[in-house]
Amino acid sequence: MTDVVREGALQARLPVRELAHACVDACARAAAELAALRAGLDTVPEVWVDDGAVATAFTSERHLLINGRAPVNFAPLSRFWRTADGWVRTHANYPHHRERLLKVMGPADSLEAAFAERSALEVEDAVYAAGGLAVALRTPEEWAVHEQAVELARRPLVERERLDSAPARGLAPIDGTPLLPAAGLRVLDLTRVIAGPVATRTFALLGADVLRIDPPRMPELPDQHADTGFGKRSATLDLTADRGAFEELLAVADVVVTGYRPGALDRFGLSAEALAERRPGIVVAQLSAWGAYGPWSERRGFDSLVQVATGIAAVEGSLEQPGALPAQALDHGTGYLLAAEVLRAVREQSYDGGSRFVRLALARTAQWLMEGVPDGSAGWLGGLGATGVDTQETAGQGASATYDGPDAWLAEADSGVGRLRYARSPVSFVGGPGDWARPPGPWGADPARWV
Repeated sequence: MTDVVREGALQARLPVRELAHACVDACARAAAELAALRAGLDTVPEVWVDDGAVATAFTSERHLLINGRAPVNFAPLSRFWRTADGWVRTHANYPHHRERLLKVMGPADSLEAAFAERSALEVEDAVYAAGGLAVALRTPEEWAVHEQAVELARRPLVERERLDSAPARGLAPIDGTPLLPAAGLRVLDLTRVIAGPVATRTFALLGADVLRIDPPRMPELPDQHADTGFGKRSATLDLTADRGAFEELLAVADVVVTGYRPGALDRFGLSAEALAERRPGIVVAQLSAWGAYGPWSERRGFDSLVQVATGIAAVEGSLEQPGALPAQALDHGTGYLLAAEVLRAVREQSYDGGSRFVRLALARTAQWLMEGVPDGSAGWLGGLGATGVDTQETAGQGASATYDGPDAWLAEADSGVGRLRYARSPVSFVGGPGDWARPPGPWGADPARWV
């Protein structure tokens, strides 16, 4: 393995660069090991992790240009607000979240005064009760004794489970250039925002047929979709009215990734257990903000809000002026970890069978960051076990340099939504792909079928 450590990349008080590097390293290792297995190689291709590529990818939404226009990443009401006893952060990028926030707090032109009259916890409880999103600023010590944090601390960073004894998966050999370890896999993408789409665009980079499905009446934010839609197709389906069409997709899917609140899709038969029963041998991956357990398990959440609740915002700033990470690192990092775990599960199925289930939560990734991302994390995350090939890495020399900006890791392409400037994927191994095979198209414009 070859590392390039770049000073100045993702600078923060917390070890954000180390976390980002470890997550991408784990994903690249998993991809290289699966490629070696499917290509019949004697050794695993060397992995290359460059902090410049990593830092650029972890801020990909900021570097995106659409016909020269910069993206809109946060709506005006998605911000910190001073309360009577502290701070809250709100998230109102989607119209329905904005409406629910205003229903509780009053007109937009009087929000400053409305927040100032209430305590932070009072605002948090009231806005969440109305289906909106607002989180009180907490210190790390306050979060550590919170019931949700206690539940998270009992769980590993990545939860893994074998669901049944389905027979081993037969993986077709791959050859040619580039090596595409996920070639032939069908991935059903039921995710939104950043973490899940980052994982699924990585599967697309590696050769999978990725089909994103969204409800027809919940359009994705167009700039967000453009940033995370590379390599994928996008379709809409009503899971009630179009249930037959969805079941046809599911019947031949290899991987299902969900990013909604835990349990929100269970009524459609999309729990891990139900999916394994209908499609033995499937890999199910679930992402959530707060985890699938504890008092906040059914709450919506986003990276910015998790930073505030877990004490990250207080560490990166102060109680008088909260701060933020230099990237939405919980989203991006969790996305690459999920991709690594799915690739690992597919590889393990090739010789050990079984439907597989993996689960991650942004708040658990936040805890890992707060713990300092222990040395050797990348090796632990990427140590994927016996593969039938030599997993000893090709000896690579580490290097040190300075991060001078994103330009070296940006590319341009024409797409169905205009001329794009975008960040390349940081997942790299010898012989692997250097870019996506297709740019994103308009949200919901593709037919709901496999290619």
